Amino acid sequence: DEVEDTDEFEVFTVEDLIAEDEIFDEIVAEAELKGEASTVRRRRRHSGPKRYIPRNREKALDDLVANYFCANPIYTDEMFRRRFRMNKPLFLRIVHALSNWSPYFTQRVDAIGRNSLTSLQKCTAAIRMLAYATSADQLDEVLKIAASTCLEILGKFAEGVIETFGDEYLRPPRIDELEQILQENEARGFPGCMGSIDCMHWAWKNCPKGWAGQFTSGKQGVPTMILEAVASKNLRIWHAFFGTPGSQNDINVLNKSPLFIQAIKGEAPKVHYTVNGNQYDMGYYLADKIYPEWAVFVKTVSAPQSAEDKLFSLRQESVRKDVECAFGVLQSRFNIVNRPSRLWKQADVINVMQVCVILHNMIVEDEKEAIRDVLDLNENPSATIAIPPEVHTNENPNPSFAEALRRNSAIKARPTHRQLKKDLIEHIWQRYGNKEN
Repeated sequence: DEVEDTDEFEVFTVEDLIAEDEIFDEIVAEAELKGEASTVRRRRRHSGPKRYIPRNREKALDDLVANYFCANPIYTDEMFRRRFRMNKPLFLRIVHALSNWSPYFTQRVDAIGRNSLTSLQKCTAAIRMLAYATSADQLDEVLKIAASTCLEILGKFAEGVIETFGDEYLRPPRIDELEQILQENEARGFPGCMGSIDCMHWAWKNCPKGWAGQFTSGKQGVPTMILEAVASKNLRIWHAFFGTPGSQNDINVLNKSPLFIQAIKGEAPKVHYTVNGNQYDMGYYLADKIYPEWAVFVKTVSAPQSAEDKLFSLRQESVRKDVECAFGVLQSRFNIVNRPSRLWKQADVINVMQVCVILHNMIVEDEKEAIRDVLDLNENPSATIAIPPEVHTNENPNPSFAEALRRNSAIKARPTHRQLKKDLIEHIWQRYGNKEN
């Protein structure tokens, strides 16, 4: 075949080249116009005016008052107790205290002359989030409060409760309260016992990725924070130390805990009691096997063989369950600490745990049982006595360092721990041996 020779200037003329350039310019202009329009739409979607949702919070307040707080409420006091986790007078006491604590919990008028949320609505939202672990957005349908406002209310509620009631319900027991605790434990076979101690983990779902290794333990498998607590028979928590990363164990938490600071400074009440004919001048806590052999801890017997050791282990583990029961009641009463925390800041997680412990102690005090164990001094002649501290803060604010070292050594004395454990084993056997057999 013969190849036909063609002149390329005859195929692409100047007019064709100009026309092609015009078409290309039109395509580019159209593309730029579409891109600019999409950019405008994108900007409107992200930076446009906030959508207004007409929430009828006045009607929500009327419904809340009609349900629980009027003269003839729709729901009974038992239903209020179940849904708010406390009796109505205690809840109203908290509402009144927070109203006096900050203007945030008082009803004010906004910029358009509309009444804002009342203290009842705000405290109800906070209690529902703590009790049911509901998301902030879930309360919008009933209480007519936005999710961001609910989270703000929860933070303010925790801060207000800690500042208002923390000094009273996060303190160690006073002399009269300590004597009652000692009598209850003496009636159960443990004279000188001031309660039981243990730790609990709370999962932190939104832990920062950079902190995950420090807050994750091999046992839990997820980031957690640890609560160290001391509880008595009535399930009141007398000591709460929270915030230690979950990768540490109970001994690490104990070394950071302020549990024995007052005892080292000489500001804690002293406990005198007699067991098996031997006198002791320092109370103790029932603990599990991980705790060190200090004079302030009484642990169970590992792999008991004799009848005396088996009976002691049975009695010690049953009484030590007070703190386990306190953890269980705390988690069932406030479901937020039973589920992984969805808060982002560590300080907010700590505040939520502290406010749950405070409310738990307030409920225990409000609903304390009138029936107590009867102490029979004829059956058990040993008596436990609590006396005021040997050092008064006002008279001697700076105790000598040598005295502090002496008290610290007495707390960690291993021979005292072993002797006390032997005396308690003999005491338990003499008191309950025949009954168990």
